[in-house]
Order: sequence, then C-alpha cells, then structure tokens
Amino acid sequence: MNFSLLKKMLPGLIPLIIFILADEIWGTMVGLYVALGFGIAEFLFYYIKDKIVDRFILLDTLLLVALGAISIIFENDVFFKIKPALIEAILLAVIGFSLRGPKNIMMAMSERYMGEIQMNPIQEKSMRYNMLGIFWITVIHIILVLISAFYMSKEAWLFISGGLYYIFFGLFFAFILLKNRMSGRYKNEEWFPVVDSDGRVIGKAPRSVCHDGKSMLLHPVIHLHIFNKAGKLYLQKRSMKKDTQPGKWDTSVGGHVSPGETIPQALIRETREELALEGFIPRFLGSYIWESSRERELVNSFSTVTEHIPEINRDEIEDGRFWSLKEIRNNLGKEVFTPNFEHEFRIHIISLPFWSKSKTE
Repeated sequence: MNFSLLKKMLPGLIPLIIFILADEIWGTMVGLYVALGFGIAEFLFYYIKDKIVDRFILLDTLLLVALGAISIIFENDVFFKIKPALIEAILLAVIGFSLRGPKNIMMAMSERYMGEIQMNPIQEKSMRYNMLGIFWITVIHIILVLISAFYMSKEAWLFISGGLYYIFFGLFFAFILLKNRMSGRYKNEEWFPVVDSDGRVIGKAPRSVCHDGKSMLLHPVIHLHIFNKAGKLYLQKRSMKKDTQPGKWDTSVGGHVSPGETIPQALIRETREELALEGFIPRFLGSYIWESSRERELVNSFSTVTEHIPEINRDEIEDGRFWSLKEIRNNLGKEVFTPNFEHEFRIHIISLPFWSKSKTE
C-alpha cells in the first residue's frame, strides 16, 4: 500500500462528503441528486484528464446512490451509513488476497497509477508489512463504522467514517517513518548488492540483514584459488575473531562484492587486501549458490597460478600456506576446512587438469 493509492482513494469519498453537506441543507433526496451529479462530473473529469475509467469513483458513486435510495424507501438512514464499511470490506478482501493469494493485486493497482514498478526483495518485504498494518487498521475501522451507524449520532458517524480513517493512516505512516529513522544504524553499515540467481542486481541491503538468517537475500561473493608452480593450493586460516567458521582453513581469497562494483573489480580488490597479490591472471571456474543457516551467497569462483608467496593481512587472516592435493584429501570431513571450501573443492578444484599430475600428491 502506498501514499499514491491512498491519495487516489480520497476523490472517491468526495461524493459522500457532498451528500452529507447537501443533506443538512436541502434534505436526503436533494442531497442524493447533488452527490450523484458531482460523482458523475468527477468521473468524467478523471476520464478526460487521465484517459482511464476510475472504477473506485464509479463504484463509490453507484453505491452511494443505491444505499441512499434504500434509505429513502425504508425511511432509515442506517443503510446509507454502512456504505463506508462496505467499501472498506472490498478493500479488505483485496489486501487479504494480495497477502495470501497467488497475485499481489495491490501491486497491480499501484502500477496503474505509478507506472511499471520493479521492487527488490527489501521493498517487497516492506510493502507486505505496510499492507498487513493497513489490513488491521481497516478491520478496526469497519467495526467502528458499524457501531457508529447503529448507535451514534450522525456527527459522530461522519467523523468516524471519514476523518478517523485518515487519522489512523497518518498515525500508522508516522510510526513507519519513526521506525525507519530509528533504524538509521544501517546508514553506517556495510551494504551488499542483492542479486537474482543469474547474478543480475535487483537491489541492495545492509550486511546485518543479509546475514540475519531470516531474509536469506542472495548476494554475490568472489572466491579465488591460488596455486603455485608445483600445483599446491594456498589456503587461508580464518581468524578466531570471525563470527562464522572461526579457526578453519578456507579458500585462498574470499569476499563480498560491493554495490556498484563488478565481479572482476571485487576479485582484484579482495586479493590485494587479503594477500597483497596483484597482476595475476584469473580463470573463471563457475558460479553456484551456497546457502547456510545464516545467508545465501552467489559464489563466483576463480583460480590462478603465481610464483609469488602471498602476504597475509593479519587483521583478517590468522595464517596461510600451500597444501598438496593429498593433504587436503586426507583432512576432508574432519572439521579442518570450512563446509563451503569442501563443497567447492569437490565441484571445481579437484577437476582442474594439473591436479591429476602425480607431483601434486
């Protein structure tokens, strides 16, 4: 639910306000004629201006006339007074279907007024949260409208059925704005691009959200496997200060891609930061999705061969050295390596041609 849609709902309520004013001055019958004339004029105005049939204004005006006529026939204005509750019940059904059904109808309605919308997962989650809040606001308001229609004065009903609804919305969105401002800690936090399974960037999110074990937002990382001329593979030992897999041996280089950064750029930056290695020629091995209890990563894996001995960054890495194929194989499944490295070793590393040579054993 968005502010644009709420503003679009307001014109549909104007015939109701016009009727109430005219009813006070000239009576119910005249009030109906005035409201009907205004509703038709408003419908034509938006049709000529926007070249669209505004079904909300049309539905609201027709319902106003129908319930107003019933009120005159039965000489009981309660039929007219429940009209806002009926309109909101329709809105409630649309929101409920959008939250639980196969298609988000509210998104489709937004597209009509705001153009084509591309939402990333963070925005979709925020929209669903807003819709859920509006759902319960509408439930409460419908109950209050029905109570005021049967048991309160016309003045009380007028306030509850009209202004109170927008007061509820104002308070709700003020709460959302306050909540967003209080969560300003994200402003100084590292952010990651959010991607789809093909690596296309669809948004971005703070590190804590990507690693909270709930959002499971897919974000890109790079891995580089560094070999020496003898065919041995360099591994780094993760610092004991790491919050995941501390003290285990891992890929030569691994790191997150920053927003606006390409995969090659991230590969060069991370290798320079972690091992002070530059001027290498990477070979792309492939990509895969790695999912743990905390996060989902799109891993872009590379290899390279170097004559230089890497210089580890002690702020990030506890130790580092070259391993032979035999040494790695003998330690698989013994909690020596990270699960991610063991997975990548099996799907990418062990199949490299030069590792089949006996000297690597």
